Amino acid sequence: MAITGKPLAATAGAMTFQQGGNAVDAACAMLAATCTMWDVLSWGGETQALIYNPKTKKVIALNAMGVAPTGATPDFFKRKGYNFPPENGPLAATTPGTPGGLMHMLAHYGTLSLAQVLAPALEMAAGYPIEAQTANSIEKNKALLKQWPYSKKLFLTHPGQPREAPEAGEIFVQQDLLQTLTKLVEAEKAALQQGKSRKEAIMAAYNRFYTGDIAQEFVRGSKEQGGLITMQDLARWKPLEEEPLMVTYKGIDVYKLPQWTQGPAMLQALNLLENFDLQAMGYNSSKYIHTVYQAMSLAFADRDFYYGDPLAAPKNLLKACSARPTPSSGPA
Repeated sequence: MAITGKPLAATAGAMTFQQGGNAVDAACAMLAATCTMWDVLSWGGETQALIYNPKTKKVIALNAMGVAPTGATPDFFKRKGYNFPPENGPLAATTPGTPGGLMHMLAHYGTLSLAQVLAPALEMAAGYPIEAQTANSIEKNKALLKQWPYSKKLFLTHPGQPREAPEAGEIFVQQDLLQTLTKLVEAEKAALQQGKSRKEAIMAAYNRFYTGDIAQEFVRGSKEQGGLITMQDLARWKPLEEEPLMVTYKGIDVYKLPQWTQGPAMLQALNLLENFDLQAMGYNSSKYIHTVYQAMSLAFADRDFYYGDPLAAPKNLLKACSARPTPSSGPA
């Protein structure tokens, strides 16, 4: 099955299955298509994946989360007058994780070529009928988009008009993205012509993005707009394969990515809820909702206090833990 919140992206996954692709091929095609639709996903900072490998009978957690550039230090932001890093713009950006995560998954666990997987996204970048929800979001946020010249040029297709964003159903074209995706496919094709393997050819495209001419243009544009990402930042970043966290809830194994996401909060909530007979309460009854809500509140309290970057241990952890307030569970 190919499932995503965007019908066109789900179609991309279904097309991939029709070509003989496996679940990872379809997931990569859907990820690429959804990112091209400029919604809650983008060709930017993060991709997370849980992959079941039927050969090893194991679940793999893929961490393709972008990281802050080396120049994004507390002192830098304080000198700029920020108490926190800004929410928008180049200074809010991490190194792009989605392209690398997609290509890593495809190279190691897929079966199709990058060209096959990116074909729907390439077609959409050349022009697709934009959804009303996305078009209206662009219009709603046009004052913010106007701060950044490249965003303004791309998204506000009717400058100076009462409605500057695209109309619902209007063919939305992203030429720069089309050129970038085309370069990735060209890198794969050139590597195959040189006798490289399928995996090596996909990683040739990966290298073009993170160390080649795509990286150079990315850094140039970021620097021009006040960003901090450097060629060294891009080259050093790598997707990581991790051991996922797992609990068994009423006989069902449930997996989540580690604590750099909020996923383990769900596992904690399930551990708490295993002590209750939710089915007897009746789905969405007041008692059911109250019990689930309280379990989630306790789990999220732990998330807020304990979760963080597993690669950077917090200082004074024991002192902090001893001062931790105990959340009230309330009646359950």
